[in-house]
Amino acid sequence: MTTDTNDLTLGNLSPGVCYSLQVSAQLRNGRRSKPAVTSANTTKDDVPPPEITVLSVGQETVSFGISLTDDSVKYTLELDYSCDTQRDSLIRDVSSTVEVEGLIPGTEYTFSITRIGDNGNRSKATSLSVFTEPSPPVQIAVYQVSSESLSLRWDPPAGDVESYIVTCCHEGEIVQEMTTDTNDLTLSNLSPGVCYSLQVSAQLRNGRRSKPAVTSANTTKDDVPPPEITVLSVGQETVSFGIPLTDDSVKYTLELDYSCDTQRDSLIRDVSSTVEVEGLIPGTAYTFSITRIGDNGNRSKATSLSVFTEPSPPVQIAVYQVSSESLSLRWEPPAGDVESYIVTCCQEGEIVQEMTTDTNDLTLSGLSPGVCYSLQVSAQLRNGRRSKPAVTSANTKKQLESLLEHLGLEQLYKEKLSLSTVLQIEEKTITDEPAKCNSDLPWYFLKKLMMVNVTARNVKCVSGCESACDGASGKTELDLDNLFSSQQSDDMLNPLDIITALFLCSDGFVQQEMTLKMSMCQFSVPLLLPDCDTKQCTLMLWAMRDIVKKHRPQSLSESRGFIEDRIVVSELPMISFVRLGECSLSKSEILNKLLSNSQQYHDTFVHSNMECGDSPRRISNGLAEISWYLPCGNKNMDIFSEPVAVANLRGDIASFETQFSFLCQTSAAVFVFFDKLDSDCELLMNQQHKAEIFLVGNHQSNHSSKDALKKVATKLSLTNNNILLKAKHMNDADFVKKLRITVRDVFQSSKRKMRIEQMANIAHDLGIWVDEDCPECQNAKNNADAITAEIQDILKYKETQLPLQGQIWKELSRLEKEEFRLRKVGSENIENYKSDLQVEKEKLRKEQNSHDMSNAMTCFINAISSPGTERSYFLKWMRMKLDNLSREKLSDLREQYKEKSENSENKEEIKEIDRQLSNSSLGTEHFFREMGQIYEASLSLPETDQSRQQLQHLPKLCAGLLLDGFPLELVDGDASNIPLRWVSDVLSQLNDLVSPKNKILVVTVLGVQSTGKSTLLNTMFGVQFAVSSGRCTRGAFMLLIRVNDNVKKALSCDFIVIIDTEGLKSPELAQLDNSHEHDNELATLVVGLSDITIINVAMENSTEMKDILQIVVHAFLRMTEVGKKPKCQFVHQNVSDVSAHEKNLRDRKLLLQQLNEMTQAAAKMEKKEENKSFTDVMEYSPDTGNWYVPGLWNGNPPMAPVNAGYSEAVYELKKNIIQMLGSCESSANKILEFTEWVKSLWNAVKHENFIFSFRNSLVADAYMRLCTKCNKWEWEFKKEMYTWVTEADTRIYNFGTAAGKSETSNMSDFLTHLKSEACTELSKWETKILENLAEYFKQTEGHVYLVEGYREDFVNSAKRLRREMENSVFNQLTAAADIRQGMAEIDRIKEKHTKQIEKRVCALIEECRKQKVKMTDKELDKEFDKMWNKAVNEVSYSKPKATNVTANVSHYLRANLSHKGSLACDLLSQKRLQDCGQVPFKYAVEGFFQRCQHKLSKWFNVEDHVTTLQKIADRIIMDCTEIVTDKVKRKNNYHDTYIQEILRMIDEKLQNNQNVKIEIEFEVSLKQHICGFAARQFQKMHEDFLHEKDPYRCLNQNKEKFRAGFKDVFDERDQCQKKAEEFTECCLRPAVEAFINRSLGPDIIGEMRTKFEFSTRMFFQYSILLDLLSKKDFKKYQSYICSYKEYANKWVYDRIVGHFSNQLTMFEDQHLQSRINSINIAINKAKTGKKCNLKTFVENVCQELGDKLVISQDALGAFMILNNADQEQFANWLTECVKDMEQDLRKEFEETSIQMKLESLHVNPQRELLSQMIGCGKQCPFCTAPCEAGGGEHIEHQTSLHRPNGLGGFRWSSSEKLAIDICSSSVVSDTRFRCAATNGEYHPYKRYTEIFPDWKIAPDASLQASDYWKYVLAKFNDKFAEAYNAKAADIPVTWKNITYEQAEESLKKTFNIK
Repeated sequence: MTTDTNDLTLGNLSPGVCYSLQVSAQLRNGRRSKPAVTSANTTKDDVPPPEITVLSVGQETVSFGISLTDDSVKYTLELDYSCDTQRDSLIRDVSSTVEVEGLIPGTEYTFSITRIGDNGNRSKATSLSVFTEPSPPVQIAVYQVSSESLSLRWDPPAGDVESYIVTCCHEGEIVQEMTTDTNDLTLSNLSPGVCYSLQVSAQLRNGRRSKPAVTSANTTKDDVPPPEITVLSVGQETVSFGIPLTDDSVKYTLELDYSCDTQRDSLIRDVSSTVEVEGLIPGTAYTFSITRIGDNGNRSKATSLSVFTEPSPPVQIAVYQVSSESLSLRWEPPAGDVESYIVTCCQEGEIVQEMTTDTNDLTLSGLSPGVCYSLQVSAQLRNGRRSKPAVTSANTKKQLESLLEHLGLEQLYKEKLSLSTVLQIEEKTITDEPAKCNSDLPWYFLKKLMMVNVTARNVKCVSGCESACDGASGKTELDLDNLFSSQQSDDMLNPLDIITALFLCSDGFVQQEMTLKMSMCQFSVPLLLPDCDTKQCTLMLWAMRDIVKKHRPQSLSESRGFIEDRIVVSELPMISFVRLGECSLSKSEILNKLLSNSQQYHDTFVHSNMECGDSPRRISNGLAEISWYLPCGNKNMDIFSEPVAVANLRGDIASFETQFSFLCQTSAAVFVFFDKLDSDCELLMNQQHKAEIFLVGNHQSNHSSKDALKKVATKLSLTNNNILLKAKHMNDADFVKKLRITVRDVFQSSKRKMRIEQMANIAHDLGIWVDEDCPECQNAKNNADAITAEIQDILKYKETQLPLQGQIWKELSRLEKEEFRLRKVGSENIENYKSDLQVEKEKLRKEQNSHDMSNAMTCFINAISSPGTERSYFLKWMRMKLDNLSREKLSDLREQYKEKSENSENKEEIKEIDRQLSNSSLGTEHFFREMGQIYEASLSLPETDQSRQQLQHLPKLCAGLLLDGFPLELVDGDASNIPLRWVSDVLSQLNDLVSPKNKILVVTVLGVQSTGKSTLLNTMFGVQFAVSSGRCTRGAFMLLIRVNDNVKKALSCDFIVIIDTEGLKSPELAQLDNSHEHDNELATLVVGLSDITIINVAMENSTEMKDILQIVVHAFLRMTEVGKKPKCQFVHQNVSDVSAHEKNLRDRKLLLQQLNEMTQAAAKMEKKEENKSFTDVMEYSPDTGNWYVPGLWNGNPPMAPVNAGYSEAVYELKKNIIQMLGSCESSANKILEFTEWVKSLWNAVKHENFIFSFRNSLVADAYMRLCTKCNKWEWEFKKEMYTWVTEADTRIYNFGTAAGKSETSNMSDFLTHLKSEACTELSKWETKILENLAEYFKQTEGHVYLVEGYREDFVNSAKRLRREMENSVFNQLTAAADIRQGMAEIDRIKEKHTKQIEKRVCALIEECRKQKVKMTDKELDKEFDKMWNKAVNEVSYSKPKATNVTANVSHYLRANLSHKGSLACDLLSQKRLQDCGQVPFKYAVEGFFQRCQHKLSKWFNVEDHVTTLQKIADRIIMDCTEIVTDKVKRKNNYHDTYIQEILRMIDEKLQNNQNVKIEIEFEVSLKQHICGFAARQFQKMHEDFLHEKDPYRCLNQNKEKFRAGFKDVFDERDQCQKKAEEFTECCLRPAVEAFINRSLGPDIIGEMRTKFEFSTRMFFQYSILLDLLSKKDFKKYQSYICSYKEYANKWVYDRIVGHFSNQLTMFEDQHLQSRINSINIAINKAKTGKKCNLKTFVENVCQELGDKLVISQDALGAFMILNNADQEQFANWLTECVKDMEQDLRKEFEETSIQMKLESLHVNPQRELLSQMIGCGKQCPFCTAPCEAGGGEHIEHQTSLHRPNGLGGFRWSSSEKLAIDICSSSVVSDTRFRCAATNGEYHPYKRYTEIFPDWKIAPDASLQASDYWKYVLAKFNDKFAEAYNAKAADIPVTWKNITYEQAEESLKKTFNIK
């Protein structure tokens, strides 16, 4: 047989036969092996099968009998058995019986039994089947016995039981036999008192039957009498029975069975007279069966009866909905089969309603409001029974309560709606979702009203209306019933109810705001506000306080004058209109027609023909509304020539007598509308009539009665003139005309006029509340009166009571700006001038502090310190009272201003009027301004001063007001300045109040004066900026609007800040007071602060528009430079045509063209000409960035309402702005960040050149974070490449050796492969950095957008780093490969020499051994020396020839200068390179004139061109010397890439000094000097290397090793330990140390970069300067200033040494451990490999370490000499030696100083750190402060802190005194400078960029910015003068006062250190 596996079974063989077995292998190549042979016997078939009999079968056992055989033969039995669920086997020694246990009862088993002989032969199996006995049932028990029955149960037995057979026997006779499939049974019809035998058998499904389980039991005797039962009581769940007791001698128990359809149970009780059954189902028929049981177990017959339980009443009855007319209740259904429920409603015991329902809830309608009702609910069961009632009570709601609930205002009725809630930005205010339910209606009305939309009263739910329309549109057939019913509007709410509800639920400020907005819409406003629940009404005096109306009576029409006053203090006649009973005339509609002329109809009052006006009024009856008619002075248009108030009472005067009485006492006339008059009419008779009564009836009505009218007229003594009837032939127009004449006659003839203020007294008499009576309002009024009562002359009042903000503050503002602009410095020294300004400021602050706080300010601060509501009332009172005081004066001045402005020839007059306007203006802002000045002045006092401490709470006070919605003055327009400390401290306190919800977005409006900017914001956001024509209020105000939680997510902010600005003047007006500058400042500030700027322009005035656009473009251009790109929206007002957008396409194109022109012009002015178009400056689209808004008024004021088109257009603009804010790429600013913007922007605009003056800590922060990130990424890149190069170098140095792993043997191919690998690695990291950078700029947090302008710098920096790293890596690889290639030949020579000598030594050993004489050491030495000398002399050897490095360097120098022209070649030829670099480099100019000029420059201490070049040369020479020293220190061979690297660096350094003219003579001489020095150093390095590697020298070096090996081999000594130590010490240890030295450098750099001072260049500068300050050492300062790089280098070194004095061991241990692990792995791998000789073993170890360690080939070669050690023992010793080496190295690390370690590092950490921290290495051309800009490729140099020029040795040529000028001050002055770059010519500092275009010198952000260096110069003035051989500087007084702490604080602020 053939098989492909290694086993096989041969079948069908004969028994008892011996077989020979052979196995051969067949190979795949066709050949076949010889067979392997064995033999085996089959067994004989001589074992007889067993004979089996079954002896016994049990439930779990079977016993077998087995016949025994001949005793001489030993057998065992194997018995297998199985059933369906079990299979097993057992083996027994043969015996006559075998028993099997553990079987399953009642189961059929198959048994198979086999006999097995001792020899293993097996008989045939004997098989048979056996059933086990089934198990009988177990635990049979009788559990219930009576006289006629027995109940028994049992547990099922094991097995598959089909049924049970129960047999009952009496005296051996079967009485009953029953079958059941359950495990219990009751046997009935038995005889009493008999003993029965009971048997239970189990019948299995397989047909077998178990033996029976047996028990016995006795039936009871029937001698117990049955019980007599009476029902005592029946409950819902209980029944009580009475049972008479029997003879006491007999003891009984009672067994009670009870059941219903769904329940069955029983209980046993001792006999007692009563038995109670519990847990029954209510309302259910139960059958009870009660049996008496005697002690002997005898039972009586059962007594049975039926009982109904009581039905349960309904449970948990609850009233779940209550209205004024209905109650809805529900209950839980009770237990039982309920058919229905009866609900009864009672009031005071009387049944009001009774209703039946089959559900468990019901609504009772038609109830009376505000009544308490008793409610009863009974359950009627299907069985006819009825439960007792469940009772509760409930009150119907009052009318007001009910309506408020429908409107969702019930909570606000108690808590009152606040203005901040109304004004907050929420989803409802910015979406067009219509009202869907009643609770939406109030908010819908408020939203529209706050935007002064005249459609605000058209409020109804859209769902009802839509469903009606949908139903109508779906049906086409005629259905009049449905048509009529669909017209019902019962579910609609009357607008007046909504207005009344809102007024009742609002606080006084919301009421006032609503009244004002309603008045603007020409809606009537509440005069008397009713509360229908309390029957109380309120006079809304406070609500109307803020309404100011203008009108022109006929008397002023000629003079064009007008009257402007608050409506509540205006004395006007009031005409009231009321209704008596029902009236068919619409009183309100007639009033609307009465007040409207034919051209200008307006619904002032809500009437029945308006939308929802016909809905029944629920709470507004009793509301008295008021409106006013105000003439415009045009006879043809005016209805009435004088102003008149019109009141309108809602509802029947019979129901509202108080209101009617009030109107009668306050009106000039009352017009009573009626249909039907009661002839008694007591209501009209009883009033104390101060008003004339007019009756107005409708003769067209069917109810009119002439007689009743006559009687009433007679009683009231009325004439025909007092009765107006609408005749049947009269239409509405005629009737209104007649009514108008009557009204006109009334107020012309009546002298009765009254102010609304005066009506309060009448209201008090009638018990009417007045809203101003609340204590908060009255206290606030008294506080305001205490201040305003003192005001007689506004100008004098401001001088005496508000003195700090007058001339002093204006002078302070002027000085602040002069500090920055230095316009008047003249010839004076700048720093002295600035110091004088500071002294003046301090004097002014002292003057401010000399003023005691005025009475007015004391009262004001006390008043605003009062609790919230009172404070708000006070500020309102103040504003209104101050407006009243200044209105009269300002009105005249504004009119004059307007007239004079039209003709700008009278410039002086206009200027004077403007000044008077400013002086006559007095508002709350002046008090807050004074408060700010008091606070700012206090800050100049010492911190411990009590006055200062007492005023520290003022910012928090103002912050609270800002949070409450009051505006904060951001810019004081009068002084054109921001009180920065005041504003920033207020905002800081605001931040504390709201944190962490402190994110804000800013919206600003800019525009020409009087173009409706404030109105636009007020309409858009519902706020109340002061709205007035003219230039009364100046500056900019900010207001805070809260953002609701549902919008926060979309906007990502918590508040929106609205900034309103004063109007920008036209150029003519601007010339009068030089305010063009102020406008520019203001525009720049607010644009910089804004996220969106709204530009308000008027298309009709193109000149004016051009000028404002010019200002705006300048502002936007400046913002792009500081990293902001705000968005803007142009709003064109008074454009009402629907096609305006299309029609104005040409205008928009023209606008964009103008914007582009202005951008170009502005860019030229700002020196940023790269901006060519407006869209370069900001995001603007002509199509989406323009909005056309119609005129504000719809008609002619004063009776014109606000134009609905205006409101809608502004609303669309608002939605767009909110959407734009939500999609802002930049994140919202936090409040403190906003504060920082305010500071930095304002400080920048104080300079004339904004762009070069802007400094912002947020920008600095963002820039710092970007620098930190990029530095981190770049270092990761560098570190990774250092690691890679280390590995590549290792592979190169091991190339071609035993340790080499390369697949190629060609070094050129290997180098190409490595360069390819390097490129991949470099590209990977470059891509990673660029991707990181892109991701970084995608984030919205951290103000990344502010540094977008620097992105390209860092991208270029990454690309440059890649180029530098590529050059460096390629150079290192090339040099390493070339040096290794050069070494290969030397290595071959060495190997050849070694082999030759080794051969000779082996021959000598053989020779010596042949002598067979034991030789002494001396004899051996002698023989060895003899052999050595002979062998060495015979070695063929040619010494390596040294390269002429100087010639190579000269070649590369010529190649480098070849493109510089023939002059360069000539200059090179004039001097030999060998002669160059011998002496220090000094650059000397040719020509007599140049030399004289240089001497003069030195004499006058001016840095001329020669000096500049010498400095450049010195720096380059120092850097190149460092590189040469570093290369030489490594003791490597010379390579041409070294000189190429040096030349490339020189070129880069010269290229970086493009602002200095580099002559070819200078360049050639510098390069010759450096190359000459380098060539000599490299030549020596090369020769030293060749000497070190000389094969002959190396051979002689190894002589002693040969000698030692010779002796060892000759003496046959064990070399294992010695060789292991040698290999470890000479090969492994140097390699490990070299690896650690290569790795430590990057580790040190990485660790130091985690420290603060090395994270960015700015922090590096800060740390050095702070360290200098703390050491107070002049010498260190001198070193820092004069030798910055050397000082910084030493400082970095000291920092490294200080940090790693104890920490470096950690990194050394890590690297040591990694290499030890590698060595141990390599040894173990070599040990487990094939057995080999020692040489192969060591080569295997080296190969494994080939990419990890560079093992010296010289050391390895020496180790291999005569090495006959045993490999295994060597490996063991080597492992031990490596352990010892590890310990030795660790000890060495601990003992070696950090300074020593730094000396031996491959990567110099201090140089690497310094190059990163110094960056470009540029220094300020004026003060030599180092550049701190991030990124290697930045195009603009900058430094945070400039220093006085004297610190750099500059002095005045005239006085020889050190200069104190600071370049950051000089660049904004008119002073001039000269230097080499200007060829010694003077040049203006302001235009320094023309000379140094790559430097940005920002002016000092504050006077304190340069305090650090001022302090240093002041402290070491004399020492610096001595060091520079000059005279001490004239130090300004203020410099001398600077303390150490101030210098330190200045440093922190300058570098933005928190």
